[in-house]
Amino acid sequence: MGRVFLVRHAQASFLESNYDKLSVTGETQARILGEYWARHKVIFDRVCTGPRLRHRDTEKAVSEAYGKHGLAYPEAVVLDEFDEFQGDVVLEKSLARLSETNSQIRDLEAAVKAANSPPQRRRNFQKLFDTVVTMWVKGQLAVDGVESWEAFLARVHRGLSKFLSTAGKSETCAIFTSGGPVAVSVQRALRLSPQDTLQVAWMPRNCSYSEFLFSADRFTLSTFNSFQHLDDPTLLTYR
Repeated sequence: MGRVFLVRHAQASFLESNYDKLSVTGETQARILGEYWARHKVIFDRVCTGPRLRHRDTEKAVSEAYGKHGLAYPEAVVLDEFDEFQGDVVLEKSLARLSETNSQIRDLEAAVKAANSPPQRRRNFQKLFDTVVTMWVKGQLAVDGVESWEAFLARVHRGLSKFLSTAGKSETCAIFTSGGPVAVSVQRALRLSPQDTLQVAWMPRNCSYSEFLFSADRFTLSTFNSFQHLDDPTLLTYR
């Protein structure tokens, strides 16, 4: 059996002008993951990342930790199939209309604006984001020009098939991506419904990893949302 680790990117720059870069906390999380794996002599045969900067910079920090320990580490390849779903675009394109017609969304948006601290604002935003994206996944909300949830699921499954089809026997590899593709991998292993897959997508912490075992005809979940390397509570983040 081979092993593949799906890593959710370290904390990005939430609510800043450029979300797609690691925060100072995210840089620390990624470095600690690399140090943890290097100390435990987890040696990878192949590594790939999604296309976003937050994916690639998380992987880069891990590779640098391996270099400091003098351990072999393969050059990462980028696969667009491991990009995140367009939940941010769904929210951006639909929020104004929903706020006019849906009292729940209007109240959730108001709570985000009224938050008096960054942690509270993150929590309130997540409630708003979850609610709108769930409506979209259930087919209650149509958003033009956005890849559908079903198309997103199919894209990630294609990426997994492409990446695993060239795997050697007993290979160990890693994929640095976002919470959505991690959830699709769980769906593949556990045969979840599309809506259940969305619920899983909210769960991985920043810079957590999930481990799967695979062979020619098997893909099995071994560990989900593991973050024991982040032993400082201040490093346990979702956004």
